[in-house]
Amino acid sequence: MTDGSRLLSLLTAPRSVSLVINAGIMLPVLFGALLGAGPAAATSLFADECPADAPLSCHANGDYKDTCCFNSPGGQLLLTQFWDTDPSTGPADSWTIHGLWPDNCDGSYEQFCAPQREVSNITEILTQSAPCTLKYMAKYWKDYHGDDEDFWEHEFNKHGTCISTLEPDCYADFEGRRDVVDFFKRAVMLFKTLPSYNWLAEAGILPSLTATYTLAQIQEALTAQHGHNVIINCNNNNEINELWYHYNVKGSIQEGDFIPAEPVGSPSTCKATGIKYLPKYTTGPPSTTTTTTSVPIPTGSPSQLSGKGRFYVSTDADSSGGFLISSGTWYRGGGTPATYTATPNADGETFTLSTSKGPCAVQADVLNCAASVSASDASFFGWDGSYLTYDDSNTFYATSLPSGTTQGVVYTVPKAVEIRASWIQS
Repeated sequence: MTDGSRLLSLLTAPRSVSLVINAGIMLPVLFGALLGAGPAAATSLFADECPADAPLSCHANGDYKDTCCFNSPGGQLLLTQFWDTDPSTGPADSWTIHGLWPDNCDGSYEQFCAPQREVSNITEILTQSAPCTLKYMAKYWKDYHGDDEDFWEHEFNKHGTCISTLEPDCYADFEGRRDVVDFFKRAVMLFKTLPSYNWLAEAGILPSLTATYTLAQIQEALTAQHGHNVIINCNNNNEINELWYHYNVKGSIQEGDFIPAEPVGSPSTCKATGIKYLPKYTTGPPSTTTTTTSVPIPTGSPSQLSGKGRFYVSTDADSSGGFLISSGTWYRGGGTPATYTATPNADGETFTLSTSKGPCAVQADVLNCAASVSASDASFFGWDGSYLTYDDSNTFYATSLPSGTTQGVVYTVPKAVEIRASWIQS
């Protein structure tokens, strides 16, 4: 993403997300005390005392005014994610956090709502009050310029100050900048429920230097998991780089339930076809002169894998590719892919594979992983940077698309269906 497009995204992107998190059991409502309200809040309850029947944001009538238990006007919330490849940020097999944004129910939005609450020491605050959250952010909430602290400050100051349930008057004991702590803890908790990389991989949509996908394919894969449409954004080269998940919230951000919702505001920017999903770190790891924390890169060189991982299948014949299971066969009926162990060979280019069933070998043009395969008979495989290869080809074959509980035999000679297998490191 260019500096200009990233700046435009940060400064002007509509905020349309609401979260789906059940943070715990609501505390009993205390009706006796009438609590003072801040300039933007009209409330008689603290944010951790909201009633179970609090209305869903963007779905209440005008009579409900308790903005510590009802997010207003930013009643739609987005959890937004980045896929950075130029330069790359975060793990090679995970999207990263962009932010948690409140959007008005009509798609408009406010920003920088409380200058007096803006912060410039988020790392210090979280070190004291939420060190585990901070550690997670250092890996999954990355700035592509290398200044994570500045990025986090921007996100809270622009967006966090506009979430009504985080206002100081919504806390019985407002110490240690609890609004800041709750903002980042909630964003991280929500992000953990949205494993975009795995959801796309399960549908056969994997980063590649050559493959392209349709908007309908990507939307189908994400909607099947999220329950509603997701905003899918691309840069000027039609390279996917951002996802926006929308929610409404029942109760406060701190304690409430976040319910998936249809997007309001800006539509997806990716074209209908020809979408590129580029792999991270194709030009090597980040420069040692930057201030970013070190991040993992794909294990092994472009031609040699090492360690444990899973193989997801993609095919032009169907968008739900499935994966390889422990016997070396292709399965599309749901469930969990097998763990494969890649062991590098001394040639520095090839590797062997094994599963819980045993070593893997190509026998009579069929991929087979079994205890009957001796270690000395295990086949040598390769990796072209995107797909598994055998005998210098990244194309494997099947006689048909397996369905239900049927397992598809994987061939190395031409059959009716061409398939490719991409690696996800465990």
